Amino acid sequence: MQKYYLVGSPISHSFSPKMHNLAFRLTGLSAEYGLFEADEAALPEAVKMLVSSGACGWNVTMPDKTAMCGLCDELSEAARIGRSVNTVKVENGKLIGDTTDGRGFVRAAEEAGFPIAGQKITLLGTGGAASAILIDTVLAGADRIFVFYNRISSLDRVRRISDELSGKYSTRISFHALSDRDSLREKILKSSLLVNATSVGMKKSSEDVSYKDASPIPDTSFFRPGLNVFDAIYNPRETCLLRMASSCGCNTENGLPMLLYQGAESFKIWTGLDFPVREISKALF
Repeated sequence: MQKYYLVGSPISHSFSPKMHNLAFRLTGLSAEYGLFEADEAALPEAVKMLVSSGACGWNVTMPDKTAMCGLCDELSEAARIGRSVNTVKVENGKLIGDTTDGRGFVRAAEEAGFPIAGQKITLLGTGGAASAILIDTVLAGADRIFVFYNRISSLDRVRRISDELSGKYSTRISFHALSDRDSLREKILKSSLLVNATSVGMKKSSEDVSYKDASPIPDTSFFRPGLNVFDAIYNPRETCLLRMASSCGCNTENGLPMLLYQGAESFKIWTGLDFPVREISKALF
């Protein structure tokens, strides 16, 4: 039996085991997907244990995505540029690292009717999810991306990514403070797609109620009918941001399809098979 895992900490809440184990059953593969709890400090030893146990591959989640880069023998272009790995395949004794988060976003956005190629996009956030989305929207041919940062500490990393992308691709990328409301309003007005890749509005625990009124956009005056709004958060399924946008006639999508499609990309990397997207979507989401 082939064995696959999710590596990170904490991971007990993850949808990934249900999603991949159902995919293995639906495709008839003799494989199983489990959890392997390991923080960044424990990751090198965890990888040794996974390899020695005969694991065929694994997903990587926070806080291990960056550290996993240094443990791989080869990296995809997106993983190398973003210094982030969320999918590892063991192939002929080598660890091949890739990142599917951004491709999951692009596929989810396009399936929702939110085109990327040739479009102007406002992206909120500069963390790991935002970085992955930035890279793959550039690779997908976006015209301009207006990146709004809420933490100056993460800006240098994303600027480095932007500099490398700008040397190879024609997409224009600019950076703005999320606190600059005039600039935010102006850039959203120019954009066909607004993407939230911050954690603002996420339900962090069963006791958390602060998420209900938390939005990275201050009020409904920033929206207009027909604007496409994508929130990478999937818990809750309808964030405050999406409620506000929907009330203004925007087209909205949450992060569940992104989760589904990034998993589909990982499944394809490991098995070479197409992920049964429709069946899993109906069963789990």
